[in-house]
Amino acid sequence: MAYLNEDQHKIVSDAVGAAEMTTSGEIVTVLADRSDGYTDVILLWAAVLSFTMMSVFAALPQPFMDFYDSLLGGWDHEWTTGQLASMTITLGLITFALTWAVLSWDKLTFAFIPGPVKTARVHQRAIKHFKVGAERRTTGRTGIMIYLSMREHRAEIVADEPIAKLVSADVWGEAMSDMLVEIRQGKIAEGMAAGVRDVGVVLSEHFPRTDDDENELPDRLIEV
Repeated sequence: MAYLNEDQHKIVSDAVGAAEMTTSGEIVTVLADRSDGYTDVILLWAAVLSFTMMSVFAALPQPFMDFYDSLLGGWDHEWTTGQLASMTITLGLITFALTWAVLSWDKLTFAFIPGPVKTARVHQRAIKHFKVGAERRTTGRTGIMIYLSMREHRAEIVADEPIAKLVSADVWGEAMSDMLVEIRQGKIAEGMAAGVRDVGVVLSEHFPRTDDDENELPDRLIEV
């Protein structure tokens, strides 16, 4: 899913180019629709609700048996142990299937993912993208990535080790705040550009541009 058009991509790319004019650091921007499919979390919800329903049936079987009897015409039925076991398993399977189907709908999927899980998955995916596309790919190991994941409403800034040693996480937090102010208003490109500018200012203080500096990583925004 593409979030930005060509002109909006240019806003971000131009911001990267301008920021890198004052620093030897290399800024990479990544915009992701989501950072994970969360099938394991959906599976967990489905399993938990399935076993919960089977436990409720085991503890309070009469309402369920009355319901089954009503489906058979309202006549009381003498349920055998095997039939009760089958009813329990069937109830569990139906609950599992319905939960899986409902939570596979995107809007509900992300509503049922705990916040800490989203944060962890976004961080993991940002690290993965950074290792593939930016880590140790510059001469002075001065690569830094701004990663924005739309479905989770989270962002990460990941930097090469020399940068991480000099710049505290609090400093990047300020850049993230400026970025998210715009993004919350629906201005995704402008928000990422604001984050790029803030990162560029920090990098220029610690890693000023040298005469022989070359552009080693692409300035363009990467949508995944």
